[in-house]
Amino acid sequence: MKIYTLHRKQNLPIDIDTAWDFLSNPNNLKTITPNYMGFHILTGADRPMYAGQIIQYIVTPVLGIKTKWVTEITHVVNKQYFVDEQRYGPYSLWHHKHFIKAISGGIEMEDIIDYKLPFGLLGQLVHPLLVKPKLEEIFNYRTKKLEELFGTF
Repeated sequence: MKIYTLHRKQNLPIDIDTAWDFLSNPNNLKTITPNYMGFHILTGADRPMYAGQIIQYIVTPVLGIKTKWVTEITHVVNKQYFVDEQRYGPYSLWHHKHFIKAISGGIEMEDIIDYKLPFGLLGQLVHPLLVKPKLEEIFNYRTKKLEELFGTF
């Protein structure tokens, strides 16, 4: 069983309250997701983030194939971190930790995603060709979009 990790850090010139208000609002996920992914929240984003929250999405990650994705917010510590885990979707495992902390002149945002692909060896073969580049592209887009929204550090 191969588990992959994507780790990203980004500094933004905003205060912790602004960062938390934006990043912990599931409705803002569409803003920082590439348009071609057809991201659409079906249910679960009608309240402020809380542990146990179930959010259902539709995404179109590759080849125009619509995929339902269900995540649960499993942990929330106000203005520090939250964790979302896939309950149903394209991965065998998806565990995404979002950390924010105040630093001189702004905040540091850190994402750590541990994930496993389905289909055993076939999933491992597809990872470097399709999955890893697609995740890198999505998180590069997020970095750029957050800089457009809040400025560069």
